Amino acid sequence: WDLILEIFGPEVGRHARTAIGVAALPFDLPVEIEAEVMIAG
Repeated sequence: WDLILEIFGPEVGRHARTAIGVAALPFDLPVEIEAEVMIAG
């Protein structure tokens, strides 16, 4: 959790959640992670 806070800052958890129901994910993956990130530069 400390790493997540270090990467994303204290705003982590202030977001919308999505849930997608599927019978199976590609490549037998156990979870799907969705993220929107902005990289300064």
